[in-house]
Amino acid sequence: MSSKLKWLLITLLLSSSAAWSAATPQEVVKATADSVIDHIESNRHILETDPEKIFEMVNELVIPRFDFISMSKWVLGKHWKTASESQRNEFVTQFKSLLIRTYARALLEYSGQKIKYFPVKQNPNSNLAVVKTELTSKSSAQLPILYRMHQKNQEWKVVDVAVDGVSLVTTYRGSFSTQIKKDGFDSLLDQLTKKNIRLENNISN
Repeated sequence: MSSKLKWLLITLLLSSSAAWSAATPQEVVKATADSVIDHIESNRHILETDPEKIFEMVNELVIPRFDFISMSKWVLGKHWKTASESQRNEFVTQFKSLLIRTYARALLEYSGQKIKYFPVKQNPNSNLAVVKTELTSKSSAQLPILYRMHQKNQEWKVVDVAVDGVSLVTTYRGSFSTQIKKDGFDSLLDQLTKKNIRLENNISN
């Protein structure tokens, strides 16, 4: 895993399952950051002895803040339209599992990085918003992180994250498209399934 992707995944812990229908995008990101970080720090001893517990936390606190249907459509691009309904459903399931397992590994490496927040960029005539943050490590290195969000059913959801200019959606779209063109859609599903199994089995390694 590249260092940029690792920090991207760590900072994705800023999502929560709480209801934020009346909150602004920045309020959702900022208010949940403290509670999730506190959860990690408070349960550090548990996570060290039983790393698999991190899956539960990610599934409960991180995943509900994403719009996986929209993300899947954007990640697959034209391949979403040509996929069957069963292939789409399986992709969403495996893509979600991939993020759960990858985030879990990254969150275990969280060690007190500080987060700075900037004003939200939002068009009043659009349901899209960009929340800009900056992660500062113990070495004082700064890493810009952009959360792209949209409002769905009166609630703000994450649809993409860019770390130092590198987009999560764009990165996965390139690799997934290559796999589909090479061996077909089912080969991508098989690849994702196998990768999820490896990540789950190696969570503590």
